[in-house]
Amino acid sequence: MNAWQELTITVNREAEEAASNILIECGSQGVAIDDSADYLGQVGKYGELFPEVEQVEMVTITAYYPETADMTAITRQVNERMAELSDFGLQTGQVELTTQELVEEDWAENWKKYYEPARITHDLTIVPSWTDYEARAGEKIIKLDPGMAFGTGTHPTTKMSLFALEQVLRGGETVLDVGTGSGVLSIASSLLGAKDIYAYDLDDVAVRVAQENIDLNAGTENIHVAAGDLLKGVDIKVDVIVANILADILINLTEDAYRLVKDEGYLIMSGIISEKWDMVRKSAEDAGFFLETHMIQGEWNACIFKKTDDISGVIGG
Repeated sequence: MNAWQELTITVNREAEEAASNILIECGSQGVAIDDSADYLGQVGKYGELFPEVEQVEMVTITAYYPETADMTAITRQVNERMAELSDFGLQTGQVELTTQELVEEDWAENWKKYYEPARITHDLTIVPSWTDYEARAGEKIIKLDPGMAFGTGTHPTTKMSLFALEQVLRGGETVLDVGTGSGVLSIASSLLGAKDIYAYDLDDVAVRVAQENIDLNAGTENIHVAAGDLLKGVDIKVDVIVANILADILINLTEDAYRLVKDEGYLIMSGIISEKWDMVRKSAEDAGFFLETHMIQGEWNACIFKKTDDISGVIGG
């Protein structure tokens, strides 16, 4: 038996991805997320609806560390990093340390059983890298290894980002993917016909994971991944910018996005909780964009803004 040590933290829903990444960067071998919103309106394996679940704002994240890890140092590091999230107005709870014994082989296989191929949009299906899956006619396959904290691409914010890309890409575009994470949006852009994709993330771990996932997908050599702080220092003129990150960070890129997006180009933003939607919309419109599409799933918001002088076909939401 191998003793896996657990760190359990609570954060508000908007901080889920940032907190998960912190745990991974501090050495976690994987995380499990318990979110009441995942169960609302969902259907069980035998067709029954889950019982009514009280939806709460806080999400519980459990991270797993090897028995040899220095948990005193890791707990201190996690607490320090979590405290930094308060700079963005994100609520975090206490870090709690527990231990659990798991057989090594069971650990490896337990992660895989939770991930199955998922049809995300009309054209796009996300398939775990170890799964044999035969695409149907017209179906585009995104292979991902959902290890670590970057997920399978099925989170509402990612789903809406993929849907938005499907709406605006027609082929031959240049795309900027800001805060690429797993690289799923860059891979999708390539499969949907974009000519060149430039993916940036501030986190070196994300850059590595994104490149590993890109390498799993044939024909994605047109994706260029690098470390970068939002759009600072970027001077590439593009047709589409997509960013699925925290709302408080999104407002810091809208002016640079307007500078880089070509006329009649698009800015896609996701990861916006309802209470911060107006703030993000105002930031984009102040920069010069017009709202074309506003999407809502649960308390999450995503949007497609257009850089255009002709607003006759642009409908605000």
